[in-house]
Amino acid sequence: MSLGHALLGLLEDRPRHGYELKRLYDDRFGGSQSVKFGQIYTTLARLRRDDMIDIAAVESGGGPDRKLYLITPTGVADLERWLLEPEQPAMYARKVLFTKVVLALMSGRPAHEILDAQRTAHLTRMRELTERKRSGDLTDALACDFELFHLEADLRWIELAGDRVERLRADLTTSRG
Repeated sequence: MSLGHALLGLLEDRPRHGYELKRLYDDRFGGSQSVKFGQIYTTLARLRRDDMIDIAAVESGGGPDRKLYLITPTGVADLERWLLEPEQPAMYARKVLFTKVVLALMSGRPAHEILDAQRTAHLTRMRELTERKRSGDLTDALACDFELFHLEADLRWIELAGDRVERLRADLTTSRG
């Protein structure tokens, strides 16, 4: 996800301070994608440089000046474009797990161990998400469902790969020689 676009979306309803954006981001998206304060302020500076946001007010206090950020018409237009732009489906060949399995098979290492370890990690994550879904709000439940469905698809692939690793090992061995 583009942090810049997420911040633009969080600014669309009203101006906000950087610390408020961080808190709101963590509330809405933090379970799946944590972000540090430094990332928030670096991204806000870039958005300001690109005329996507501006500073509505600067408040002085006991500490550093607090800036109140607002989205500009250019920022709204860019956010709308980004929201309507479909995400490119990831190519299977770029997935780390796929690469690990192929390299293990090519090198004679036990691909089943890699698949078993990944299956265990997926099942652990699925239990965590299911528990979080029970105690969270509707936004959190929706985010958990999104991740759970992807993990389920990965588990189906892990099972299929487990059934095919010996055939693939033979194919890779003969193509090397």
